[in-house]
Amino acid sequence: MNSKFEELEREIKTCTKCRLHQFRKNAVPGEGNLHAEIMFIGEAPGYNEDVQGKPFVGAAGKFLTELIEKILGVPRSSVYITNVVKCRPPENRDPYPDEIETCSPYLDKQIMLIRPKIIVTLGKHSTNYILSKANVKIKSITSVRGQLFNVTILGISLNVVPTLHPAAALYNPQLKSYIEADFRKIKELIHKDVGKKGLESYF
Repeated sequence: MNSKFEELEREIKTCTKCRLHQFRKNAVPGEGNLHAEIMFIGEAPGYNEDVQGKPFVGAAGKFLTELIEKILGVPRSSVYITNVVKCRPPENRDPYPDEIETCSPYLDKQIMLIRPKIIVTLGKHSTNYILSKANVKIKSITSVRGQLFNVTILGISLNVVPTLHPAAALYNPQLKSYIEADFRKIKELIHKDVGKKGLESYF
């Protein structure tokens, strides 16, 4: 592992900057390929993630893995998966704005080190945070899902595609088709020469 990334993970695992460290079993930095072309960003760890110290290992994680492997056609290990907030909020509540503000610099550093071609934000909290970098305010995740945005973080220009959080499809199976459609768009993008042509022409 890259030494800078190892140092960042140690910092995350021992972080006490916000109230969430009081409740965690494990901080969850993220996992995957540090040279990934595609990076997935959720909102916060849940129960199973807190126990195992790994992102998206519960039911929503199983669905995300299926989307990655069956629709994108790549192994989960080839992408990088993380969350905006690295510790589980009590009772799986939504992360508070001050928790996101305190924890998000870790995410920014991960993005800077990985430099993915495409970021996929999963759900409203990660989408709100990432798109705020481009001064985009969203009314709802459904109003922006499947669209392409260009965002600059720490001087790096990034292509961002928001979609619903995989857990949403577990609560409402009708939403599954929306997420699957977004992943088919993402598959098209990762097979295109995005550097020369730009992604806009594919949406």
